[in-house]
Amino acid sequence: MMRFQSDSARPTPRLRVGIILAENFTLSAFSLFVDYLRLAGDKDDNSRPILCNWTIMNSRPDPVRSSCDIPISRHSEFRDPSEFDCIAVVGGLLHGRRQVDDSTLQYLRRAASAGVTLIGLCTGVFVLCRARVMEGRACCLSWYHRQDFMEEFPEHEVVSDRMYLVEGDRITCSGGGGTADMVLYLIEQYLGRQVAKKASHILLLDRPTRSNAPLLQPYPPIIDEINHITDSRIRRAVLEMEQNMNEPVSISRLASYLGISSRQLERLFHTTLGMKPTDFYRLIRLRYARSLLQQGELSVTEIAVETGFSDCAHFSRHFKSMFGQSPSEVRGAKRLVPDGGISFMPERSLTERVGVRLFEEL
Repeated sequence: MMRFQSDSARPTPRLRVGIILAENFTLSAFSLFVDYLRLAGDKDDNSRPILCNWTIMNSRPDPVRSSCDIPISRHSEFRDPSEFDCIAVVGGLLHGRRQVDDSTLQYLRRAASAGVTLIGLCTGVFVLCRARVMEGRACCLSWYHRQDFMEEFPEHEVVSDRMYLVEGDRITCSGGGGTADMVLYLIEQYLGRQVAKKASHILLLDRPTRSNAPLLQPYPPIIDEINHITDSRIRRAVLEMEQNMNEPVSISRLASYLGISSRQLERLFHTTLGMKPTDFYRLIRLRYARSLLQQGELSVTEIAVETGFSDCAHFSRHFKSMFGQSPSEVRGAKRLVPDGGISFMPERSLTERVGVRLFEEL
């Protein structure tokens, strides 16, 4: 039931959100988050913060610049955390940059002590971990930033196969399109499903009907499966491959990026993984393709293009050689399991397929 202020002029918001922007924050994550709140906050498209409101806070009065150099001004300095139902930190660029100051970290610890739900958007989870408010909780992160996170926070469990993760009064989100899925969840919890659906409908971001299974990121990262490999050049090469799926980089360019020759890179992959870098690159792209097929949102042709294959026939041939099934067969193998989740036909061992020491302890 909606609560009213003493003057009965306007209902008290049922969802009150504080927002903290990190230096070089991701504008798309911030704008999606706020626009959903805006549309959920009022009827039609009037933009009045009635059902929910949001406050951008900062320790300093200066505007905070996004990673695309667009500045956003604060509404206020830090307010009493108890005034909010949740406080979201919008992260962005990493690479050694200082995202927030010490007073911001202290404020987040105050908010955690007050029992306020804390949200990490995109690399905002780095800020939450630096504030030491994520102890004992798993963190959802895009596979793109996964390695950076694991190097800085080796004690934290990392989840990179979901769009967002709810761990009690902590919510972490992979960023990008995952922001929309996460804020929909938030709106539904506080304002109801119809309000959440209305916001998605207006933004033309309606999701197809899904099961109760968690929304998945489109690619299961391979970095966990090569944790036994300590050579930083191999790990950097694999990360570069994962970040260039639809337009694969040449091996010579990859070697140049690592500061070694193509011949050295070939020997390194052969010695460590038992295969050529080109074959390993293809393996990663095919795994990505399989994940996309299981989600069922793209056609086989679209997936072939997305994973950098020159044509559908070429893609299908390599896919069947790897998994023992054609792309169409994998898509058709999706079936419901008794608990309401989604199950897929098991893949044949990758070590059987390519004869590599990929999953063995060296």
